[in-house]
Amino acid sequence: MSRLVYFDCASGASGDMILGAVVDLGLPIERLREELQKLALPGYRLEACRVTRSGLSATKVDVVVEAAPGGHRHLRHILELLSASRLDEAVKARAAALFRRLAEAEAAVHGTDVEKVHFHEVGAVDSIVDIVGGVIALGWLGASRFVASPLNVGSGTVTMSHGTFPVPPPATATLVAGVPVYGEGEGELLTPTGALLVTAHATEYGPLPAVRIERVGHGAGGRETKGRPNVLRLIVGEEADAPAGERVLVLETEMDDAAPQLLGPLLDRLLGAGALDAYFTPVQMKKGRPGVLVTAIAPPAQGEAIEELLFRETTTLGVRRQVWERTVLDRETATVETAYGPIRVKIGRRAGVVYNAWPEFDDCQRAAGEKGVAVKEVLAAALAAWRERAGKQP
Repeated sequence: MSRLVYFDCASGASGDMILGAVVDLGLPIERLREELQKLALPGYRLEACRVTRSGLSATKVDVVVEAAPGGHRHLRHILELLSASRLDEAVKARAAALFRRLAEAEAAVHGTDVEKVHFHEVGAVDSIVDIVGGVIALGWLGASRFVASPLNVGSGTVTMSHGTFPVPPPATATLVAGVPVYGEGEGELLTPTGALLVTAHATEYGPLPAVRIERVGHGAGGRETKGRPNVLRLIVGEEADAPAGERVLVLETEMDDAAPQLLGPLLDRLLGAGALDAYFTPVQMKKGRPGVLVTAIAPPAQGEAIEELLFRETTTLGVRRQVWERTVLDRETATVETAYGPIRVKIGRRAGVVYNAWPEFDDCQRAAGEKGVAVKEVLAAALAAWRERAGKQP
């Protein structure tokens, strides 16, 4: 079984609603404060209280700004703040990837470069706390995967620093591209921070999957709304019917301007960052240019860290992601004795049946070098030894 967290976004979502829902689920507010102190961001305090929304009890978390910073924040300022913090590396990587994604959305909306984007509402202290705190809080849940309902964006208009816009405003609409949304209720229900955090974690959208519910948390929005409680509901439980295979995230990007010297160490770094596999594929790009397609396969929880690495280590301007299901054999390793020394053999089973067994190539290569024989001789000897040990005929 695997732990599932379901975002019920019937009343939209925001950063403070996500914090409230996780605190409602049991995350101590003091622990959240202690983790956020590692960010070394002054001028605010974090408060939590019980409120009711349309008669439903929920937790409201507020970021109370005590001293507003001067000037605008650019992406580099926020990335420097994260880099200099004492936050866990995984939290740093995911939060950095989220701010980079937000900057790309703002740049696309305003027709400018990522590094020139001024963070206004989202660059404020409260929104930085919402995003970094959201990463910390959702990580605390220890979910194997996140699923979300279609996102209710609300209706009407919203007034921002650039003017008055229809709901969803431009940046939010960009962030939820490709995600099922709808508009009901009055006003803006889905904020940019809410859209950013939900879409960064959810790998599927639809009705609540089959799950044995353990806990339900309610995070309150800032106002009463008509028709339904203004809360984000998080449902946590064990999946009742686990998928036949496991889910992996596939991230891809292609480039025609990356120097081979940059690509050389990239695969090792992707694997070191948690990718299950990574590889290059030659492709032909526009204007007849030869290029390379970089593919990384990773557990969903490592997606943001892998994406951040691709942006940092390559020349790409965008990364595609999709969720695949895969079936894997149960794996084990056995060591066999051969005339060339001990060799490990990798074995793949399913329901007790051995489907594959193959000697570890590094062991064979090492033994071949030591004994002065061909690698294929060591491979054959190791495979024969395993077959004999397993009671199989050559």
